[in-house]
Amino acid sequence: MALDQRLAQLIDAEASALGFELVRVQMFGQGEERTLQIMAEDPATGQMVVEQCAQLSRAVSAAIDAVEEAEGELIEGAYMLEVSSPGIDRPLTRAKDYANWAGHEAKLALVEPVDGAKHMTGELGGIDGDTVTIEDRKLGARQVHLNNIHRAQLILTEKLIAATQPLDTSGVDEIVETTEEEKADD
Repeated sequence: MALDQRLAQLIDAEASALGFELVRVQMFGQGEERTLQIMAEDPATGQMVVEQCAQLSRAVSAAIDAVEEAEGELIEGAYMLEVSSPGIDRPLTRAKDYANWAGHEAKLALVEPVDGAKHMTGELGGIDGDTVTIEDRKLGARQVHLNNIHRAQLILTEKLIAATQPLDTSGVDEIVETTEEEKADD
């Protein structure tokens, strides 16, 4: 389902005003089960904590309500609003994502096949202009034009986990480890 351009601009403006960058905005589902999903990140961390998600959710809700009160329904029918961080195994939606995550494993779904393949999985080599390089596990190094990528996502690996630092480690020093013997006594 295509997202209305005006709605996308409204969401982008609210995210930018709060200092966030949009990663993806999409509407999915049908009827009363539709969800407007917003993935954003704090450019300083590449992630968002719960408080930031709530802040963006409130701002987007208020902006949509204001437009609908003044001009009529912007989003037809009922929907749920979901605001989140893109997560570790994030979607790759912007050119800079391919540069930022070069060296990590990803899977690509293509619009048109490249060398007979509509799906590629392997290590990202980065991006040069509008051309993404991937070291596909089966085909070897391949170049794919950005416009030919329908969907792309990082693959959760030990290397990716190691490269992604947690935002908030408060409380970590409060973790109490117990021995197997102590567990058995409980």
